[in-house]
Amino acid sequence: MFDPKKFTTPAARPLPVVLLLDVSYSMSGDKIENLNKAVKDMLDTFAQEEKMETEILVSVITFGNQIDLYVPYTKASQVQWQDLQANGMTPMGTALKMAKAMIEDKKTTPPRAYRPTIVLVSDGQPNDSWEKPLEDFISEGRSSKCDRMAMAIGRDADEIVLKRFIKPPHELFYAENAGQLHEFFQRVTMSVTKRTRSKNPNEIPGSIELDQNISKKQPPNKDDEQ
Repeated sequence: MFDPKKFTTPAARPLPVVLLLDVSYSMSGDKIENLNKAVKDMLDTFAQEEKMETEILVSVITFGNQIDLYVPYTKASQVQWQDLQANGMTPMGTALKMAKAMIEDKKTTPPRAYRPTIVLVSDGQPNDSWEKPLEDFISEGRSSKCDRMAMAIGRDADEIVLKRFIKPPHELFYAENAGQLHEFFQRVTMSVTKRTRSKNPNEIPGSIELDQNISKKQPPNKDDEQ
């Protein structure tokens, strides 16, 4: 007997991308403006990459005056971006707790999803308890298997936290000026889109090289900063 329900197309398998963005007061001015532009450009590229086999789901968690699930998991092409505003302190530990809870919840991040990419951007030092949340994130459960990238902006960024967060083959990236935020997000974009085109999107790509010069191994010279 003919049954049209047998001829449905398979649902695209999601590849989650979670941004953990520092929006503390010190991110005011050029930093937050460049961050907004970089995220919007990334979303535009992700939307163009959407295809039948894989869909890119983007979520944004901000930490500043409060911890906010700024964008719940949403298809990149459907994100209606509202520019971030900078205010408050740097409660990074609590943001890591929220991200981990979201990743571990199988209703929110379904088991059929590919390994998520987590991106942490900060220009300061956590003002809450971060040691245990970070250790739990990188060593336990589903979050420990995520692809993890991070960027330090300026001389006050806590390199200890950010270096522990990243997962090889990635290195900690440094922004000597606000404009390099955009270059970093280009690298994030290339890494994610490379996964969507791979035969195995769960595989973490190796080092991604850009034409632009991003400082990967050495932090900005603190003596040169004003």
